[in-house]
Amino acid sequence: MTGTTVTELTIGGMTCASCAARVEKKLNRMDGVTATVNYATEKAHVEHAPHVGVDELIATVVKTGYTAEEPLPPEPEPESEERAEQEDPELARLRQRLTVSALLAAPVVLLAMVPSLQFDNWQWLSLTLASPVVVWGGLPFHRAAWTNARHGAATMDTLVSVGTLAAYGWSLWALFLGDAGMPGMRHGFDLTADRSQASSAIYLEVAAGVVTFILLGRYLEARAKRKAGAALRALMELGAKDVAVLRGTTEVRIPVTELRAGDLFVVRPGEKIATDGTVTAGASAVDASLLTGESMPVDVTEGSEVTGGCVNVSGRLVVRAAAVGADTRLARMAKLVEDAQNGKAEVQRLADRISAVFVPAVLLVALGTLVTWLLLTDDPTASFTAAVAVLIIACPCALGLATPTALMVGTGRGAQLGILIKGPEVLESTRRVDTVVLDKTGMVTTGRMSLRKVYVYGGRYGTDSTDETELLRLAGALEHSSEHPVARAVAAAAAERCGELPVPKTFENVPGLGVRGSVDGHLVLVGRAALLTAEGVEVPGAPEPGAVHVAWDGVARGALTVADTVKDTSAEAVARLRGLGLRPVLLTGDHRAVAEAVAAEVGIDEVIADVLPEEKAGVIRRLQGEGGTVAMVGDGVNDAAALATADLGLAMGTGTDAAIEASDLTLVRGDLRVAADAIRLSRRTLATIKGNLAWAFGYNVAALPLAAAGLLNPMIAGLAMAFSSVFVVSNSLRLRRFT
Repeated sequence: MTGTTVTELTIGGMTCASCAARVEKKLNRMDGVTATVNYATEKAHVEHAPHVGVDELIATVVKTGYTAEEPLPPEPEPESEERAEQEDPELARLRQRLTVSALLAAPVVLLAMVPSLQFDNWQWLSLTLASPVVVWGGLPFHRAAWTNARHGAATMDTLVSVGTLAAYGWSLWALFLGDAGMPGMRHGFDLTADRSQASSAIYLEVAAGVVTFILLGRYLEARAKRKAGAALRALMELGAKDVAVLRGTTEVRIPVTELRAGDLFVVRPGEKIATDGTVTAGASAVDASLLTGESMPVDVTEGSEVTGGCVNVSGRLVVRAAAVGADTRLARMAKLVEDAQNGKAEVQRLADRISAVFVPAVLLVALGTLVTWLLLTDDPTASFTAAVAVLIIACPCALGLATPTALMVGTGRGAQLGILIKGPEVLESTRRVDTVVLDKTGMVTTGRMSLRKVYVYGGRYGTDSTDETELLRLAGALEHSSEHPVARAVAAAAAERCGELPVPKTFENVPGLGVRGSVDGHLVLVGRAALLTAEGVEVPGAPEPGAVHVAWDGVARGALTVADTVKDTSAEAVARLRGLGLRPVLLTGDHRAVAEAVAAEVGIDEVIADVLPEEKAGVIRRLQGEGGTVAMVGDGVNDAAALATADLGLAMGTGTDAAIEASDLTLVRGDLRVAADAIRLSRRTLATIKGNLAWAFGYNVAALPLAAAGLLNPMIAGLAMAFSSVFVVSNSLRLRRFT
């Protein structure tokens, strides 16, 4: 929507995917509102027209039976899991409720399952122990079910509450009005539907056991969800808490929130850099591993840009703050990850639609099971057991957790490795991609010119006394006075190989052709063949396209070839991309000969050269038109259109904001190997989502008929339901080990 406001709301009281579906449905019914509610992150991402206020959004959620508020600033990450529970009251209360319920329910279940333990009047002890579990332990389910019922809705809590209260109510009837309360009553345990006499059958172990198992599942799920979101919380907590600001010559320590753009601040060894900025004094090595995943510290000196959250390893630095608060690179990274976690993949939307109608359908199936069994068997005990099993086995928790938990863990792990996934729809794109277009400069190469080869002419063009060192020394001395990138590369190589260079007596820059001047008594020319020809010097054919000729004293002495340096990791990166089944294509505005030399060095067979910046998007469209699903890796302003056009855009975080904004994946580190890691992580995350959904769908599809057929005891059904949710979350947590 255009002209809209985006608001994030924290939603409280959701217990399953159908809760999230209800809140989302209610919000989307509001005029001018588009909302996405994520059960795993417990957040609503709402785009709304200006006339819709945040108070109205919150009121709508409250009317639906849940709570809503704008998110509070993130709390510091607790130091341990025990401390985490102390600082999370909801988790602590859940643990207490689970512990008490488990201690009380264990004897009830044992007495019911092991007839040899049943003494006279054992059933009354079971009632005494089970009652607090059903009433107090199951209170969150009963309260949520009642709230939803008042709003005309049914959720997972409805299934649990109706199932356990029905089992408990039947037991009360059998104990007080039937034969189950008689001294000496014995009760067998069956894995399938109970077929004993109705008036003597009690289900206290079902009521207490199901509440306990589902509390256990809820507790493990809550802890696992906390772990799933730990990477994002850790990313948000990377920043420094306070900073030493220079006020004149005095250092004043202030909270980092009071820092302003333009302030000078001091970073001592071992301290975190408070915010993005430029080094104005000092030199050091900076550890950016928490931010980029790169283990090697980076050397910085005066004029270097540094990023907030990185650690100063050695020297003292004075930094001028360039961006603060939400504008910093760290804050933008955290926002990208959070937005991705709040989004929904297409497969999740299907799961949400199913969850929205699933609970009402299950209530009808349970009722149908009860009626059918009564009609076919005239056995109220077995009929009741089967109906309760249907209610309890069918909770769609696993369905609601399948996608968001995998997405949370996958995007969080990506952030730790310096890979920012913009949204869940990106995952689908990575699966389909078959062609990857690599921008040459800055991606495959360093973007810095360097000397590649020195050619010495012989015969009539040179003299036997001319050698590489002399050629490079005189050419480098002259080029040292020029600012041209090629000249700087020649001068740097000459200084490295030959030591101190002579100072030219005269120097002249000939625009578009090269330079000339007097060095050590020689009239030296360095540049294109046309420069030498204009001076009456006979020039041989260039050894390579784009070579720089060198002459002195009227004789061509040799040539230098200068080119962009290939990154050490590029060949390995290309091999990894091929290993993922991708066809690499090198795209560049350079001459074909130069591009093909680079391509050959890194193992790329296909080269598209001499492409103007504005033509890059057209190349992507052409490849798409040939049937390819194209990924583009770039970093410059001139790559933005191509990145947006590609089916999957990957931008280096070391590149421009325009490129990063246009991309689907941002690679914080300037290493092409991370592109392969990003695609691999995305595919792994998508595979985990699909595995979770297959389990969740398969579990419900298989379990419901078994329960309806009377082949599942309700307590076993409760255990299986709790296990299914824990399985899905645990499966997602395996992504934390991705390397």
